[in-house]
Amino acid sequence: MTTALVPTPEHNFATKLKGYFLTGLLVLVPISLTVYIIYELFLAIDGILKDVIFVLISELFGINITHPIPGLGFLTLFLLILSTGMAARSYFGKKMVDVGDRVVTRIPFISRIYGTVQQVSQAFFGERRDVFKKTVLVPFPSKGMWRIGFIVLEPARAIKEALGEEIVSVLVPHTPNPTSAFLVFFPKSEVVELDMPVEDALHLIISGGTASPKHRRQPHMMLTRDNVETLQKKASSE
Repeated sequence: MTTALVPTPEHNFATKLKGYFLTGLLVLVPISLTVYIIYELFLAIDGILKDVIFVLISELFGINITHPIPGLGFLTLFLLILSTGMAARSYFGKKMVDVGDRVVTRIPFISRIYGTVQQVSQAFFGERRDVFKKTVLVPFPSKGMWRIGFIVLEPARAIKEALGEEIVSVLVPHTPNPTSAFLVFFPKSEVVELDMPVEDALHLIISGGTASPKHRRQPHMMLTRDNVETLQKKASSE
């Protein structure tokens, strides 16, 4: 004869208490981390121009600020970026930016750094987002392992001639900072194209795979081994 175990009131209370505690963690941890990250970013940005503003206020208006004013550096940096963007969109502003670009690009070594940073900035923040042609899966860093990447511009002719086969340039970003990445050249036969917008792929990379876009026009294929093999066979048959 089997005796059924009847939960005692103490057991029910402990189970409910555990559930309440876990629910509280699920609610408070994301909120707390978000507030902490925003607070740290605010302090970092606020400290960029804070000391400079204090000196300018003291020199121009003769006001001696003895205690720091929270948010003053952040507000100043925001207004500086905003005013720079407004000025750069005007006719004379565009001319000044063009002149500045020409001057900087003639300086050895600095021109290479400036040009690279400028291209990356335009790719992520500007109007040249089409630099990321397609979202793909690539076998990286070794066979059997797959990472999300983006097909970028055509490889240089010297690279094509050196490898002697049809290759593609793939930018393989890091998690959670996609602005840091590897530029890898793959044979086209090893690259699997995904039906996934670049924005969705970036969201997946930044979140470390823990979150997905809430609004999608259609569900995307899951990144399973079977689906990857199916996509490879489809790509090789075309």
